[in-house]
Order: sequence, then structure tokens, then C-alpha cells
Amino acid sequence: MPESNPPRKDEFLSPRYPYWGEVKPQNLIFDANLQEFSNKVALICSLETGGKLKPEEAYRQIKELWKQLKETKKAILDDPQWNEPPPDLPEG
Repeated sequence: MPESNPPRKDEFLSPRYPYWGEVKPQNLIFDANLQEFSNKVALICSLETGGKLKPEEAYRQIKELWKQLKETKKAILDDPQWNEPPPDLPEG
């Protein structure tokens, strides 16, 4: 049985999962941002649960992350520019 390499520290702390939705640049970018949001919220929750972070500070940090995610959604998913087809490349 072949040995598998253990995950690197950054892969362990912030795992990435494949995207299964409609493959468009804006969806991939937002998915990456959403996964980062999720990982950070989980870390903040763990720190709060472990007594390393006060509940009020955990709430403040999560609220700030949520605000950033909303801005990203507005800039990427709600921007009509992203819904336009890419320009045709000249034939060469």
C-alpha cells in the first residue's frame, strides 16, 4: 500500500474544495472568497470556543468578514460587466 504524504500546514488549516457549479470566472473567484470566509469564520469560532477570543471580538471579526464578502459579491456577481461575453480574439 503506497504511503500518502500528509497535508501541508496551510492545506490543513485552510483546505480548498473543488468547485462544482457553473464554471465562469466570476463564480470561481467568488467561490474562492467564500471558502476563505468559511475557513476564517471556523477559526474565529474555534478561538472563541477555546477561550482565546472574547465573544464580542469574535462577533466583530465575523461581522467585518461578512461585510467584505458582501462587497465581493456585489463587485463580482452583481456587476453586469461580468455577464457580458468576452470579446472575440482576432484570428491570427
